[in-house]
Amino acid sequence: MVCVLRVLNDEGRTDGMGKHWADFQYEIYLNGMTGAVPRLPTDLTRLEELTEQRLGPGPVGYVAGSAGDGSTARANRAALKQHRIVPRMLRDVHERDLSVEVLGRALPAPLTLAPVGVLSIMHPDAESAAARAAAAQGVPFVLSSASSTPMEQVAEAMGDAERWFQLYWPKDPEVALSFLNRAKAAGYTALVVTLDTPLLAWRPRDLDQAYLPFLHGVGTANYFTDPAFRAGLAKPVHEDPNAAVMHFVGMFADPGKTWPDLAFLREHWDGPIVLKGILHPDDARAAADAGMDGVVVSNHGGRQVAGSIAAAEALPGVVKAVGDRLTVLFDSGIRTGDDIFKALALGAEAVLVGRPYVYGLGLDGQAGVEHVIRCLLAELDLTLALSGHAGPGTLSPADLTEGRA
Repeated sequence: MVCVLRVLNDEGRTDGMGKHWADFQYEIYLNGMTGAVPRLPTDLTRLEELTEQRLGPGPVGYVAGSAGDGSTARANRAALKQHRIVPRMLRDVHERDLSVEVLGRALPAPLTLAPVGVLSIMHPDAESAAARAAAAQGVPFVLSSASSTPMEQVAEAMGDAERWFQLYWPKDPEVALSFLNRAKAAGYTALVVTLDTPLLAWRPRDLDQAYLPFLHGVGTANYFTDPAFRAGLAKPVHEDPNAAVMHFVGMFADPGKTWPDLAFLREHWDGPIVLKGILHPDDARAAADAGMDGVVVSNHGGRQVAGSIAAAEALPGVVKAVGDRLTVLFDSGIRTGDDIFKALALGAEAVLVGRPYVYGLGLDGQAGVEHVIRCLLAELDLTLALSGHAGPGTLSPADLTEGRA
């Protein structure tokens, strides 16, 4: 009953700092007194199957699909499951605080929404709905270069909320520079540069349906609204959309980029720069040497290299190599609050979550994304408390042991 009363007393708090995210469960139970149950499952591992049932095979396959036979995506989940939490007793966890500082920014919890492109294939409100959900819960939203909605429109949907911009580094430096300038003007505070997609991987679920949204002009909004991009077209986009698509395909990514090219980004972006897709300690050291501010230990959720090392397997080595020099973030395989606990215990400062919130978007729009955020953080809050931790700052590898996946 005390917990229920606190839910009522905290009603209306919006900053999220010092919030007991676990109180979400009592909100659900209180609603149950009138016969209401959650619109979506609270076991987020069920969302993919539910999305498969309700949405078309093309969109679901694009989001859920992985490289090759899916071995890397499975390895990501197995590597997290391999670790077992060792709870400790009789520690004061009455007052808890999940807030962290990441890249110099105060966040209410160690969670951000990862960059995922072409969200209009999942829901008509697309990136704007996901961004509003992130803003409502106080967590950062990372907008993909390959979004269905221009970056300025997404920024407007978020108001003053924390937002970062993810760059698929195009071959045309003028387009890259234009993207950086637009993102800065629209209030994106950090630049997340995805390195692991200089080419699209072999993805059978998409190939078997010959489904690539970009070829239909989906996920190209930032390009088609960009003055530098449009300057390379013989005709306006609306007059020859196919030519615009082919121009996009020709510049989308550049497999010729090397480490010295990072100097261009450092010269033209004065905020934090985070490199996404780092798995090897030497690459993490190279990022630090190049003046970057952080890395995301990630294998793109298993979408790029079949047979790759699992992200959770790579995390400790990267933390050991650069944890005292760079912000180390993590993604690939996060589905539950205990997954987040494990990533933090292994040394990540925060995690990025992708597919679960996209499934929430597809199933219930903005409300579905908020449901996913609140479930993840409620479960994390409870897992911390029940394991003897009042916040993420006390976690270490000693809180985990090895078990069977």
